[in-house]
Amino acid sequence: MEVTAKFDHFNINVLDLKRSIEFYGKALGLKPCGEIEGPDGAFKIVYLKNELSDFKLELTWLRDRKEPYELGDNESHICLRVPGDYDAVRAYHKEMGCVCFENEEMGLYFINDPDDYWIEVLPMK
Repeated sequence: MEVTAKFDHFNINVLDLKRSIEFYGKALGLKPCGEIEGPDGAFKIVYLKNELSDFKLELTWLRDRKEPYELGDNESHICLRVPGDYDAVRAYHKEMGCVCFENEEMGLYFINDPDDYWIEVLPMK
């Protein structure tokens, strides 16, 4: 049997759901497109996406979690491609103060979100 699958979503856990939703909206144009709330309020999941892709970023907030998540060396990351003027987008992210790594030789950079997840940003090709 050969199986093919379509990417649907990627989950990250966040400490402050409102702060993360605002960051992803401002930095990458991702907007809420659905949510799930635990019946006892122990968790809330918010899905974010934009018009460029059906792929969703799932933000999971756990009510009882207070300490930051262990992210290791941030070798695992998501990557988004941005249309338009890539240098202007990079300048905008620098103004936001969220650029955490640049590799000019490779023509890429990373931003980090409020929970320190790294997001690679590349130009649309």
